[in-house]
Amino acid sequence: MKPDKLTLSLLFDCYGALLTEKQRECFDLHCNQDLTLAEIAELMGTSRQGVHDAVSRAEAQLLRLEEVTRCLARERRDQKIAAALEALAAELPERSAAQLSETAAAMLAAAQTLKE
Repeated sequence: MKPDKLTLSLLFDCYGALLTEKQRECFDLHCNQDLTLAEIAELMGTSRQGVHDAVSRAEAQLLRLEEVTRCLARERRDQKIAAALEALAAELPERSAAQLSETAAAMLAAAQTLKE
């Protein structure tokens, strides 16, 4: 299944520098600036098929890079863990002494997950 444009844009932010210049430019114009393949072809003085090929190769390369490095997946996981830690920290003043040890254990477990 093809990822949505937001995911592709995030992958481009992570790995875009590893694409060729033509792939970077075509991908950016198509996915981030929402130009059609025909509009990009006209701007770049090339064929629509050439732009399509460059965008397709860029998407495939971005997905391969994410599959290998998992940078975006780790970043998303870390953001969820950070949000959970913030929620636990916000609840601390309302917790009783008995509940504090449970909260501390949950926070330590979340921190351990970040280390992995």
